Amino acid sequence: MTRRRFIADEVSGDRAALVGEHADHLVRVLRARVGQDFDIATGDTVRRGRITFVGDDRVEFELGEETSDASLAEITLVLAIFKFDRMEWAIEKCTELGVSRIVPVISRRTDSHLAAASAKRVERWQRIARQAAEQSRRAAPPEIAAPVRVAEALNFPGALRIVLAESEDRTLLRDVVKPRTAGDGIVLAVGPEGGWTEGELQSFRQAGWISTSLGSTILRAETAAIAATAVVASALYSL
Repeated sequence: MTRRRFIADEVSGDRAALVGEHADHLVRVLRARVGQDFDIATGDTVRRGRITFVGDDRVEFELGEETSDASLAEITLVLAIFKFDRMEWAIEKCTELGVSRIVPVISRRTDSHLAAASAKRVERWQRIARQAAEQSRRAAPPEIAAPVRVAEALNFPGALRIVLAESEDRTLLRDVVKPRTAGDGIVLAVGPEGGWTEGELQSFRQAGWISTSLGSTILRAETAAIAATAVVASALYSL
């Protein structure tokens, strides 16, 4: 049977712990008991962990041997901010698909109220990403960066930088992303509801980004983010 995986909150030598709400979930929902085994991600490695202590807000583990873990490709998702409930769903699913970093972006078409509240949502987005990473058996959650403006995202480094554009009618995303080593790094920009403005798309292109589309249909922002991530991840893992 595949063991459940948790990302440790504290690590010291051959000891690790989950604390707070993280531990409470393991105790209440999974009814953790001393002696049970789980996979514990410690940042650099994943190790077998045996529970040695269970408290209301703390679960401690003794760490054993390392377990094998597949490496993930370097995919940065530049995600324009849109309605928070839908954005949270996109963050969850793109985490499951393997993105290594998510950068929320305030675009011209981002609602002003959402833009003003976005910085306060980062902690919640990080919690959602961690839960999704554990569910999908990742060794670590993606980094969730603080929100930035489009101009700040234009020069993000990557061997291949792609911006999704509804107006693009010649180049499909699937034709641009080819199998390559995970270390090359791909940056994928997905716009808000209504898409990027023409001025923003021009700025991306002038900065060297490749404009692509997912096809002729118009997708919701969260659907586009998930579909595009799936296309990129599928190509990168088809080595």
